[in-house]
Amino acid sequence: MGRTAVVILLLVLSSWRMTMGEGEGEGEGEGGSRRGLFILEKAEQVVRSEGGEVRVVKGFGFPEAWPEGWGWGLAGGRRGLMHIGFIAMEPNTLFVPHYLDSSLVIFVRRGDVKVGWIYKDALVERQLKMGDIIHIPSGSTFYMVNTGKGQRLQMICSIDASESLGWSPYQAFYVGGGTHPQSVLAGFDSATLAVAFNVTTEELHTLLRSRTTGPIVYVTGEAAERPPRRERDLDRRGEGGEEINGSWTWRKLLNGILGGKSDAEDKDKGKAVRSPDPYNLYDHDPNYRNKYGWTIALGEEEYHPLKHSDIGVYLVNLTAGSMLAPHVNPTATEYGVVLGGSGTIQVVFPNGTTAMNAEVAAGDVFWIPRYFPFCQIASLSGPLEFFGFTTSARRNRPQFLIGQSSVLRAMVGPELAAGFGVSEEQLRDVVEAQKESIILPSWPEKERRGGGRGEEELLLINKMAYA
Repeated sequence: MGRTAVVILLLVLSSWRMTMGEGEGEGEGEGGSRRGLFILEKAEQVVRSEGGEVRVVKGFGFPEAWPEGWGWGLAGGRRGLMHIGFIAMEPNTLFVPHYLDSSLVIFVRRGDVKVGWIYKDALVERQLKMGDIIHIPSGSTFYMVNTGKGQRLQMICSIDASESLGWSPYQAFYVGGGTHPQSVLAGFDSATLAVAFNVTTEELHTLLRSRTTGPIVYVTGEAAERPPRRERDLDRRGEGGEEINGSWTWRKLLNGILGGKSDAEDKDKGKAVRSPDPYNLYDHDPNYRNKYGWTIALGEEEYHPLKHSDIGVYLVNLTAGSMLAPHVNPTATEYGVVLGGSGTIQVVFPNGTTAMNAEVAAGDVFWIPRYFPFCQIASLSGPLEFFGFTTSARRNRPQFLIGQSSVLRAMVGPELAAGFGVSEEQLRDVVEAQKESIILPSWPEKERRGGGRGEEELLLINKMAYA
């Protein structure tokens, strides 16, 4: 079944390549760079509001007619799609309470945000800063408030569509809302809701028929300035944890619907609820670093909430001209977003032909299928930084093909030499010439250190490549 899935993917990609002109069509991506076979389409706006927007880049899909499991193997163990979302919120705005049919892993690109969500029947809140990662499960009602002073909030998120209803990139169910968006509660009979909430229909109509201006709204006062709930003083609370001088609020509604109380309230009653804290990528040491760049990989071992959605996270920074050596992801498909700088991404088909050799710039979104060899190269004009998600929360252990700690280096011997059709000495001359691992220096720097490659060496490399 796995072999059949690979064959079908290759047929799809081959057809796509012919349509786009050998895999490198012209067009505008998110960052305005030239597109290639594995550069994803321009983002689709799925939320538009006076206070911000949400854009989604759809992941590579597998036809619904394919037998179950075909796409699963290629996606690295997942039975559904992953989409990439971009959330932008203006200062002093609220993304109203809602839940999704998809789980999210959110990365704060710029700004500060307060996130509140239901965790184990309790309302928890966390203050997030630039570099923080947090997981929001599907079906869990949540809201977000831009708490940055005069700063636009930018977030990137993975959208796990494995449990999606399939109607769109994701389906939102708004708990908070008036006329736009309309709360899911508005679909119930008014008398039913009045009895359920133990309020009058007039009170209910005031709440559900208020004029709202979209899912992301401007807020003032307590909603914009109040610190995370677990840090608040409980002295001014009445029965049920609400402020004594407060009236009917969305917080009461949220707790009334879901039966949730804040984690601070449960702690106050001796019933501690401990939700996961965010994980900050910039506050931790890289998994690998040399003078040419660094890489960070985050999985379930480092941040256990990722296990629930089976999604990994990574961040790479390459100095000008440096290369993340050609490698293969054996357990996951990779999705990436260029955060800054420019460079080139090269991907290879299983038959050894070039699948893509595309320039990328800030904002571009790309994906790399599981098993396909690829590398990223920073331009000589400056560093390249990219962030992304993988379709497995397990340790990926990428297999590097070139460098001191590479597959070829480990397998140097008569068998590999015979495979290339050269002598073992000739093989070692090429394979052992690179003294760096994982992140490699640019060609001009190597020439400055030890002179350029001789004509014979270049001929040998060419012979090995076409063996």
